[in-house]
Amino acid sequence: MALRNAVMAALLEGEASGYDLAKRFDTATADFWTSTPQQLYRELERMEGEGLIRARVVEQERRPNKRVFSLTEEGRSALHAFTRRPAKPTAIRDEMLVKLQAVDAGDAEAVRTTIMERMERARAKLARYERIRDRLLEGRSEEEYLRETDHVGPYLTLMRGRYFEEENLRWGGEVLAILDARAARRTSR
Repeated sequence: MALRNAVMAALLEGEASGYDLAKRFDTATADFWTSTPQQLYRELERMEGEGLIRARVVEQERRPNKRVFSLTEEGRSALHAFTRRPAKPTAIRDEMLVKLQAVDAGDAEAVRTTIMERMERARAKLARYERIRDRLLEGRSEEEYLRETDHVGPYLTLMRGRYFEEENLRWGGEVLAILDARAARRTSR
């Protein structure tokens, strides 16, 4: 998937500066798409040149002027075309899994530490996702939000991120239990 599709989807929430988009990518889309600010700004320039987005300058007092971007009709058409194409299936490509596969020939304690660190990151992401969820719901129930919101996509992707991290925690707990049981058997021999 091209970065431009993620940018256009983010601009569905409304006009935003490059800085605002970078923050959105860091918080709202971090569960499924990441980008460096440099990549983002280069892509915004290309997209503006292609007519997918438009920029306008907002004058600010005591701060430098900023450019804010919005989606054009051509951009909306491109995003519509993107959503119509079949999504490519994802594949797991994870260095930690290679280490886990080699755990019997390697340093089992180091692999165990890696899994615990991954689980801690999952907990931190879940806490961040919960804050985003609270911000989106604004005191409403999930049912109310889903019924009333104009843009359901951010909530649905947030759900996917939450489920992914919850599954990482379940899997990590099972793996640690198996590794611990194997280590206990080895020491009792």
